[in-house]
Amino acid sequence: MIPYTVWSEAGGVGKTTFSVNLAAAHARRGQQVLVIDMDPQEGGLTHHFGADDYRSDANVDNIVRHMVERPKGEFADLVMNVGENLDLVPGHNMLGSLEQNLTRAAEMEQSMHDANYRWPKEKQLRRVLADGGVPDEYDVLIIDPPATVGQHIYNSIYATSNLLIPAELSAKGEQSVEGLRDVVNNIEETLGDIEVGILGVVPNKVSGTNVQQSVMDELNEQELPVAPVSIRERGSMLGEAWQNQVSIFELGESEDYRDLREYEETTLEKFDELAAYISEQFVTQETVA
Repeated sequence: MIPYTVWSEAGGVGKTTFSVNLAAAHARRGQQVLVIDMDPQEGGLTHHFGADDYRSDANVDNIVRHMVERPKGEFADLVMNVGENLDLVPGHNMLGSLEQNLTRAAEMEQSMHDANYRWPKEKQLRRVLADGGVPDEYDVLIIDPPATVGQHIYNSIYATSNLLIPAELSAKGEQSVEGLRDVVNNIEETLGDIEVGILGVVPNKVSGTNVQQSVMDELNEQELPVAPVSIRERGSMLGEAWQNQVSIFELGESEDYRDLREYEETTLEKFDELAAYISEQFVTQETVA
């Protein structure tokens, strides 16, 4: 399985847009894809897929209940099909209190064991996915967490062990990549027993200015692997796709929407290339192993 978390410590860099369109690109390659929305903020991935009808229903089963070992049903019942080769575990408002719920669960579990027992809060999503058979059923797992470092991030990264990092090439983006290697190292230290693989930092909203070159220089100084694919500024196309709750591929291929301009078509190719690049890294790892 190809598991990775799409994450950036900076908000507004296109994290969820990357998750949506990479999921679609993998699915177009014939890969079975599962996307998990771990972001407590409404209006994100779950909304985009039109799957937020029960987000605020306190009585429905959801991923947080499974993580604290209080499920109301099977993991498979959480999964929604949202496209060909594409499934989703939608977000729920309980994600907003994930930290507190995990802390309470840890206290309860630890109170029933000896003083040396530790219930690992950061490992619960991985346990849920393993018990649910996700590694055997899917070719690709993509998790979309919030930007803020905490249990949402720890669980997402522990479950996937890999990061894909969109980076906006702007003055704001330069601030977000300063010390990024240290942030990743700190996450590794917190998790303790995994090494986080960075699949690549993907330059986003590229337009070729001097400021953007400065951000690229900062990325190189951080000794972070930069993906060989960059996404140019495509606010109009991406905004229309988001507004219509479709991927950019659906936007470009359906007669229900306008024809894409030639330069916009290249963005579809870039996401296809990025999905291929990510997949090839795992083929290389398996070959080496």
